[in-house]
Amino acid sequence: MAESVSVIRYVVVSFLSGLLFVVMDGFIHANPFARKLFEVYRPLARTSVNAPAGFAIDLAYGFLLTGVFLLLFRSLPGETSVTRGLSFAVIVWAFRVAMGVAGEWMMMTVPFTVHTYRLLSGLVEMLVLGAVMGFAFRGRLTL
Repeated sequence: MAESVSVIRYVVVSFLSGLLFVVMDGFIHANPFARKLFEVYRPLARTSVNAPAGFAIDLAYGFLLTGVFLLLFRSLPGETSVTRGLSFAVIVWAFRVAMGVAGEWMMMTVPFTVHTYRLLSGLVEMLVLGAVMGFAFRGRLTL
């Protein structure tokens, strides 16, 4: 598997995945609907966002998730690299998003609509990233 993926392809796909994280996180958290939902966090939230740190974290996520996708590729269910990317997305969503929402549900008083929004928007975000990774490596990895 590793011999069929160049370091350049890994870096490009990782960087693009990180940029997708930046754009999607910005849209998911800054749209008018989300801003209204997230008012519940106002007493705890910062008054400004550290954009450079957020950008760096999302880029790091892109590199980390792309690397993990490549490591797990042969073990993921699916007939094609794209379906394996979608399988990977569901797994990441379960660990990254669903577990975070479940923990918040248990420990904080947050409206159900906030939990639902976070679960659904996180699922869409992960599915987009998984599909992009699967598409970017199609034909490059042995199934």
